[in-house]
Amino acid sequence: MRDIPVHQLRERASTGLEIRRFVAGDIPDDDADTLGAHRDDHYIFFVIEEGTASLMIDFQELRFGASSLYYILPGQVHHRIRNEVGYGWFIAIDALLIAPDYRNVFESQLVLQQPFALDAIKMRQCTDLLCLMREKYQEDNPGPFYLQVVHSLVQSFVGIAACCFSGFDNLQFALSRPVQLAQEFKKLLINNIRQVKSPSAYASMLNVSETYLNEALKKVTGLSVSYWIQQEVLLEAKRLLYYSEMNVKEIAHALGYTDHTYFSRLFKKVEGTTPLLFRTHYRK
Repeated sequence: MRDIPVHQLRERASTGLEIRRFVAGDIPDDDADTLGAHRDDHYIFFVIEEGTASLMIDFQELRFGASSLYYILPGQVHHRIRNEVGYGWFIAIDALLIAPDYRNVFESQLVLQQPFALDAIKMRQCTDLLCLMREKYQEDNPGPFYLQVVHSLVQSFVGIAACCFSGFDNLQFALSRPVQLAQEFKKLLINNIRQVKSPSAYASMLNVSETYLNEALKKVTGLSVSYWIQQEVLLEAKRLLYYSEMNVKEIAHALGYTDHTYFSRLFKKVEGTTPLLFRTHYRK
């Protein structure tokens, strides 16, 4: 059976961001790759200004109307299921650019996240910010601090979104045990990744067997416990490379690796570039 494809943001954007606006009259892209079920390795946010749209997300159908905000988590399987068109904004953001406090809001929902209805003030704030973000993002001749400014605007938008979804719950959608376990695992992973990298250790903290935890993660995300541990390690490494002045050896030690050359090889194997080149690219 063909595996569910994973769309990688770095194949389409080199700045950790992709932003597009769709207005009435635009022709939707109906190719199979867009409509087919897939996962993303990044966050996707939608701000719907008008029209309607329907998505199937992890086997739940969700409908979006005007003045709504929604996000899709990395790893969630989704696809469009009707030909309705919701006009507004599409924003794809590298998880690197999502602060841990915001990630806790987005990833700790005890039910499948639901669209958030934006009032007139929040809608204006989102659209004004996204217009500025897109304008800056599309500059023909980016000057000094281009990426820093773009990423600051991204942080502002994500912060508004996190405020909207903080404490927002809908008990209509009860979660299965594997989904609950996957979410509990994600919380532990975020808080313990620098010290704990063993699948069996996380299984022990969750009071389940390593086999059951692995089965649950594969059922919910399609990927193993080891994969998510590795991704969280690399995400934390990228944050330290981007935000801190620590050298590669210091970052490796901070993440629990005594052999910094092993850490560098792991980073290059997964990311396709060295830690230093990653830092240079994102800070240019």
